[in-house]
Parts: sequence; C-alpha cells; structure tokens
Amino acid sequence: MAPAPAAPTPRIPTPRIPGAPRPDVIDKELLEILACPETHQRLALASPEVLSALNERVRAGGVRNVGGEAVAEELDGGLVREDGTLVYPIRDEIPVLLIDEGIRLAGE
Repeated sequence: MAPAPAAPTPRIPTPRIPGAPRPDVIDKELLEILACPETHQRLALASPEVLSALNERVRAGGVRNVGGEAVAEELDGGLVREDGTLVYPIRDEIPVLLIDEGIRLAGE
C-alpha cells in the first residue's frame, strides 16, 4: 500500500516593509509578458525608492492619475513603464493596467 501524500506545508507570511515591492506579487513569467497598455513598453516592479517618493507625493495631496482622478491611497506596489515616466498601481496583488490608472512619476 502506498503511503498517504504529505500534507501541504502551510505558508508563513513574510514580514514586509510598507511600500516595498513584494517579490511574490507577480510571477516572473507573467511580468515578462506584461506591457504598458498605451505604448506597449515593458514593465518592471517599482523599487522601494520609487514607491516611497510617490507615496510621499500622495500623502501631500494633489496627485492625479492619467485619467484626472485624485490618487488618495498609497501604493503597496506598482509597475513602472520602461521609460520611467509612468507607474501602474498594483491593488490587492493585481496590476491595474488601464491607461487612465497610470500615475506620472515626474511632476504633474
């Protein structure tokens, strides 16, 4: 008689720094095929420095997305366009790749 399969190992959450990109948010293979919906440029996970600077601007107020909506919530993660001018938010571990949701990294 074959032994019973082992029970799956429970996943223990890793402590994380607020605003730091989570390496497990987006699968590497998926990240390789994601592209900016406007320019089709490649995307990369936003660095902690990029997120920190953007979140500082969000806290100060006045940040708007490409669609003109005020950005009120800080980002836990984001995908930066290859040219470094735009970030798409990651919300609830899902990249929001809508042109109007993009946030300019340079001044408004």
